[in-house]
Amino acid sequence: MNNSVLLEKDHPLGCLTLNRPETRNALSLEMIRSISNALEEIQQDSRISILIIRANGPVFSAGHDIREMARKHESIDELREIFTECNKMMLKLHEMPQTVIAQVHGVATAAGCQLVAACDLAVAETGARFATPGVKIGLFCTTPMIPLVRVIGRRRAMDMLLSGRFISSEEALQFGLVNRVVSPEKLGDETRNWALELAQASPFVLGLGKNAFYSQVDLDERSAYQYAKEVIAMNCMAEDAFEGMTAFIEKRKPVWKSSKK
Repeated sequence: MNNSVLLEKDHPLGCLTLNRPETRNALSLEMIRSISNALEEIQQDSRISILIIRANGPVFSAGHDIREMARKHESIDELREIFTECNKMMLKLHEMPQTVIAQVHGVATAAGCQLVAACDLAVAETGARFATPGVKIGLFCTTPMIPLVRVIGRRRAMDMLLSGRFISSEEALQFGLVNRVVSPEKLGDETRNWALELAQASPFVLGLGKNAFYSQVDLDERSAYQYAKEVIAMNCMAEDAFEGMTAFIEKRKPVWKSSKK
């Protein structure tokens, strides 16, 4: 990991900061790999249950590094490598047990918008804007559309993808691309406070629930119920479930076993 990505740990929170403001935090291959390394490190730290992804500079992320992509390539394999590594990084956001919150300011475009959509939750400042504008430069945002359509739905995603237009933070909230919109001066504090609120839950249960959510979300209803039945039965057998239910009955605050590990 180099200084294009900054990683801070303040258990139970982690904070990953995109740090290429001079390129509008463009996701170069090097930066994508740095993000992946940071995510891997966070995934292995059981003391962290919530990860915030934010950015330095005037914008969250302008997407892939166009200069890197536009240069003459010896073969298509060089381009495939960029998108292969980006795909791995985006999938890691869902595979890791920690809840991931995007803290968005400025603009998030193309793969930057994809990054927001791929996070579990998102908070944006009132002036933030989002777009998948590749169509305007002859490059349809085919990879950004994957998490985008799964988060905001077909019609809204097609609107963004075909027009390339910017949507405001308020429209992003209506679409379901972000969960909350706050004033710029409150963005950091509001995101952190929400993260701390979520972190009060059992780390084991948060991770189990996140995995279950993404595992069932694309299943048919009957299969989803069959899968969820097994997960919740297993959950009931866990130490933290016993502790949580006992604490509820005894009217006290639970002491999570998994948070001590």
